[in-house]
Parts: sequence; C-alpha cells; structure tokens
Amino acid sequence: MTDPHHPNDPDGAGSPDGYQFQRDRNLAPSTKQVAQRRRLFVACGLVAVFLIVLVVGSMLSGGKTKEDATQGGATSSSTSTAESEDASTTTELKKPAVKDPLQVPVPAVKGQLVNPASSGHMWSAEVPGLLTFRGNPTRSYYGRGPVPKAPKVAWYYPKDGGMCSSSSSKGVTKSWCGMGWTGQPAVFNRDGRLWVVFGAYDGAVHFMDGNTGEDILPPFKTGDIIKGSVTVDPNGFPIVYSGSRDSYYRALAIDRPGEAVELWKLSATAVSPTLWNDDWDGSGLILDDYLLEGGENSQFHMVKLNRAYGADGLVTIDPKLVFNTPSWDQQVISDLAGNRAKEMSIEDSVAVSGNTVYYANSGGLVSGWDLEPEIAGTGEPKQTFRYWVGDDTDASIAIDAEGFLYVAVEYERGNSRSAEVGQLMKLDPKKPDDPLVWKYDDRVAATAGFWTTPALYKDVVIAATNGGKLLALDRETGAERWTIKLPGPTWQSPVTVENTLVYGDCNGVLRGYDVSDTKVVPPQLWELKLGGCIEATPAVWEGSIFVGTRGGKFFALRDDGKLTSPTENLSVGAGD
Repeated sequence: MTDPHHPNDPDGAGSPDGYQFQRDRNLAPSTKQVAQRRRLFVACGLVAVFLIVLVVGSMLSGGKTKEDATQGGATSSSTSTAESEDASTTTELKKPAVKDPLQVPVPAVKGQLVNPASSGHMWSAEVPGLLTFRGNPTRSYYGRGPVPKAPKVAWYYPKDGGMCSSSSSKGVTKSWCGMGWTGQPAVFNRDGRLWVVFGAYDGAVHFMDGNTGEDILPPFKTGDIIKGSVTVDPNGFPIVYSGSRDSYYRALAIDRPGEAVELWKLSATAVSPTLWNDDWDGSGLILDDYLLEGGENSQFHMVKLNRAYGADGLVTIDPKLVFNTPSWDQQVISDLAGNRAKEMSIEDSVAVSGNTVYYANSGGLVSGWDLEPEIAGTGEPKQTFRYWVGDDTDASIAIDAEGFLYVAVEYERGNSRSAEVGQLMKLDPKKPDDPLVWKYDDRVAATAGFWTTPALYKDVVIAATNGGKLLALDRETGAERWTIKLPGPTWQSPVTVENTLVYGDCNGVLRGYDVSDTKVVPPQLWELKLGGCIEATPAVWEGSIFVGTRGGKFFALRDDGKLTSPTENLSVGAGD
C-alpha cells in the first residue's frame, strides 16, 4: 500500500512504540556521579513512557477537544446559525474515555481486504471517524458516543433558505430540498477541527466545522443533486469521494488552500453495457488502494487509485479502471418476465468481507465477487455468489463477523419470488446453492418492504418497513422481538450507539430509544421535532448528532443546544 503519510511530515517516519527502556536493578552504582546519571536516565525514561501513554490515549479517544478544534485550520464566513454570535464558545465538549471495544479498529489480516472480525468496529486507526455510509466495509458501524440525553439544536445550515435545486430524470423535473436517502454525513478530525462532510440536494458537497457550523471549505458544486453518502479516505490521504446525479463519481482533494479540488471523475458512461441511468447513490469503499463502487448504470467498478503526494506536498491520484462487470445477467431478466425487467441499477453501497464484495441491484439480484485474483495479479475477479430475491434491493447489505449477509428488499413488483424469500433475510454465502437462513415478510400493501439498511446490534437486527414499522428480529432465528409504529414512509437506516437507538420519521421527529434490553419494546428516551421527512441517516459522534432533512436544513444536535428548528412545523414527504 502507498504510504499515506505526507512526505514532509516527520510524524510519518517512525513510531514511539519502537522505543524500549531497560535497567539492571541489581547493579549498584560505584560512584555518586554514576548514581546521579542513572537517576536522570530513569526519570527521562518515565517521562517518555508517560508521553507515549498520552499519545496513544489521544489516538484511541479519536480527535481533539472543542478547544483544540477552534485553534487550527482555515476558516470562512459562516452561513449557519449557531447559539450565539461567538459560535466557538457554545460547545465546550469534554472528550469521553473510550470504553466501547467497537471503537477500536480490528487489525488487518494478511491476504484479506477486510478482516471479517471487523464487523461492527470503527474502520480506520489512521482516521478515526465515521467515514462512509454505515461506517465501515461491512456496513455495520454507526458512530461513537456519548449519545445526547436530551438533544436540542446547536446550529443549523444554511442560515437562510434551504439546500434546494431542480433535477430531471426520465423526462420528469422536480424540486428537491435538503437531504434524503441515504444522506449520512461523514465525521472525522483533521487539522485540529471536527469535519462534517455531506452531499445534499443543492448539488453540492459541504465541508462543515462540526463544532461551530462554519464552512471549512466552500461547497463544491456538482451538476445535479447528491442523494448518496460521501466516503472519506481511510488511509489518511486528504480525499473525499462522492457521486452525483450529473453522471460522475468524483475524488476531491481537501488539502488545497481555500477550496476542494476535483482530482478525477468517473463517468457512468465510461463502461458498457449499462442499464437504467447515470446516477451514483452508493458510497464507495477504499481498500488496498482500490476504489470499489456500484453505479445506477448497473455496473460494479474497481479502480486502482495510485494515491501519492506530489513534489509540492499535495495529494495526487492516477486512477486506472481495472475491472467492471454488469450487475445483471440474462437469467434475472427472464425471471422478471417483463415486470420492469430492465431496471437493474446498483443503488446500494457495496459491502466487503474477506476478499469478497457484495452488492444487489434493482432487479433483486444479490451478487458476490472474489477480488483476490485481481489484487494478487493472477487473473480477474470471480463470481462466487448469486441469489435472486425477487424485487428492488436499494438497501445496503450488512455483514456480521461470521460472514452472514442481512439483506433488506422492497416489495413493489408483487411476484411469487417475493413471497418465497421475504423482504428481510439472513443469507449464508458459504452455502451458495441454498443460502436462506431465515426470512421476514412485509407485503402489507402494494408498496411495502424495506428501503432502510439493517442495523446489527447485539443479538438482534433492527430495521424499519416502508409503512412505518420499526422492528427488531432475533439474529439467529429471525423471530420478531418488538415493533414500534411510526409515521411512514420510514427510509432512514437505524443508528445504534451505546445502548441508544436513534431514529427519525417522515413527520420530521427524531427520537432516541433505550435498547439496552433487546427482548423488550425499547422505552423512548427523548424526541425532537426538526420538521421535514427524515430520510437521511444521522451520524452520532462524541456528544453530537448530525442529520439533514427534506425540509432543506442540516442540523447539529447536542445536550447544550439552545435553538429550535426553523422548519419544525414544515411537513415534507419522502423522496425517490
């Protein structure tokens, strides 16, 4: 792997972990001078050990405090509303000690892109944070606590108006506002600031200071709306990756002064054959210098990025498309029997366990490809898994530590296969001929099933149906543990952090539930009315919740918030 450290950064040259100090306790000093030298040597050693402990502790706790965050990095004029004119004084957050083992990344295994045991864990030790949709390559990490106990609005963005634009698809033009499915912000520390990065329906990628609500960099405008979630480079390269409905998936450098700069873009028409359209809803993965991404052109793409730094110290990439494959085959077209048989887009975010990438398409075909031959240079990736679930599968596949797949499916076509395999299922890819472990049915209306990506939490899987049923199923058996009725459609993916479930509904209300006991209906802890349907998935990070709504705004929520949402009485329905 290319060295992610800046060539002029001395911190990348070595690690204090290699320092060793030993002393022979049985050797008595022969002179007073020798004894003094030894005492000085011991004192220096103890100081060094103390400093190492502080450094390691800072790394594990993930980033800097609010005080640190307000001292570094470029600033620009704020377009958000904070609690006072001096926004930097509004959020004196104390950094919590890391008690949750899921906050510690799992070491890599030689020969594997993703250690299966990393399911549920933070992705990167180099960049602690929530870096992609559902946090990690198995789509199973949801953030870091503490979760606010009674959150209020700390700031919102923009101050005036909303993040809105018009967009056309299949000859139909409509207005889009705010953020929708999937819309999860990325949260990480860089240059002494808490960065919150997201794409929105105004067609821009936004780079916000999570503490103050200021723009760290001006928004990067694309040619159309952004429906998906961004990915931040997990290896320390200052790059943000994002798709747009304008036909391009981009890599943006964030180390240039004053602006984000496009390093490269991949067109949806760069490969063939394609089906459906040119949008990019999926959140890509960066693994071993490869970008893995599915598009609504219904192709899976594998790109060798060749990341490096130039002589000027700025990040560079030299991407090469090394593999692509259609997500459909003639068999699934035949199985659909003319029932929207050419709708085959990949709208989920690809997931990886071991060396296998998994994704699904709008025709309901779930695929797994072994990427090891391409990485080892011995050949092309090989398809190792194929399973048809009958209908549109836009939710991302979640993978547990044992390699089981949790797949949530929509119900729209009304075919017999949907009745046979259900709308939420557990699959065992180690048994490709008969992978169905259990299924859960949701065919209560002509449009039903799941748009939400399931959350894996303790011994349950949590998801919400299109009709507004928030539910938990036993991970082993698929038996229903509990349900909560909410105003639908409910498309947001559940967020579980430190025994709290955070979930929003289409009336614009965000709620917190106590899920410490998975066997009982979780009691509600709090609720906050933001207004506008909450389709976008929130990000929880160290005492804050960051979330956008279809009401046009993006919010930072904290226990010390003092504002009310300017859109709290706005009713805006779900999107597409």
